[in-house]
Amino acid sequence: MRRVWALLFAAFAALVVASFVHAPERGWWLPEGKSSFAPSTDALIRTILWVMGAFFVLTLGLLVLFIWRQGDGSNAARSDKSSDHRLELIWTVVPAGVLVWLALTQMDEWKAMKFSTPGAGEPIAEVWASQFDWRMRHPGADGRLGSADDWESPYEVVVPAGEEVRLRLRSRDVIHSFFVPAFRLKQDIVPGRAISVWFTAEAGEYDLVCAELCGWGHYKMAGRVRVLPPEEYQAFVQRQNALQLSGAEVSGR
Repeated sequence: MRRVWALLFAAFAALVVASFVHAPERGWWLPEGKSSFAPSTDALIRTILWVMGAFFVLTLGLLVLFIWRQGDGSNAARSDKSSDHRLELIWTVVPAGVLVWLALTQMDEWKAMKFSTPGAGEPIAEVWASQFDWRMRHPGADGRLGSADDWESPYEVVVPAGEEVRLRLRSRDVIHSFFVPAFRLKQDIVPGRAISVWFTAEAGEYDLVCAELCGWGHYKMAGRVRVLPPEEYQAFVQRQNALQLSGAEVSGR
């Protein structure tokens, strides 16, 4: 019976490894990266997966080996020794060393995403999160947020492609999280604080979701980031500013 369990554990390990190997081609993976952060973030994710995968296979392999050797009818020697200080030291020091190495490996990426100085000037837009929607505030003709000619769009923020974009994130109530999977960008939004994020993205429309459980309606808190070529973006801004000055309703489109 023990050898049956050993075979089941071996089959489980093989199934898990196969699922990760075939996940990208079957669409079970992250969407294609579309920001300047994506290549280095994906490389870090692959590194972590390789490390985790290696330890997963090693651990399951040893488990299968030990169960098989101690299977029914086996004459393998058994030990009454309850501990081995050398082994305990190895399985403590090695994982700790791997974690330290991973921490050092990701420092450049973390610095670029969280601590680099974005371009000077006003943020291109302000994102207000609340239960359970997104409201995007764009500067009007004066180019400054917080003035009378600002205009808002629900659920959609529009930015230029190929340029460094800076957004200011705010919350009206609880903690939310600004997450654009295609950009590999995630930032918690804390009430009472204005938090900046920045990125450079390719043209397209991308999902924006809240990645922090914020209440019963968290599941429906979704929006879009629309990235336009520079010429289209400028035309869009001019059209929205004209609508705002004329007193017409601003739709965000």
